[in-house]
Amino acid sequence: MITSSITHLVNVMQEDFEEHAAKVKTLTESPSNENLLILYGLYKQATLGPVTTARPGIFSQKDRAKWDAWKAVEGKSKDEAMSDYITKVKQLLEEAGLSA
Repeated sequence: MITSSITHLVNVMQEDFEEHAAKVKTLTESPSNENLLILYGLYKQATLGPVTTARPGIFSQKDRAKWDAWKAVEGKSKDEAMSDYITKVKQLLEEAGLSA
């Protein structure tokens, strides 16, 4: 019984995460670079887990910033990263006057 309840909660969280990953694409204006990096890091942590690659070199500034954003949330569990991602997307949607 407890296992099925936990499985249900995980499935609900996954569905909510996927729904908000799609909703963020409905923003009429692109979020700031800072917010994009936050979303990127949380998304990668939620879907792939901790960073497993080497930090990109100094001449790959965009890739390096994305790697740093992912590395910054490395200690979060999958569920924490999903929850934080959902919260951030809701915040951005509300700021844009769209329904979360």
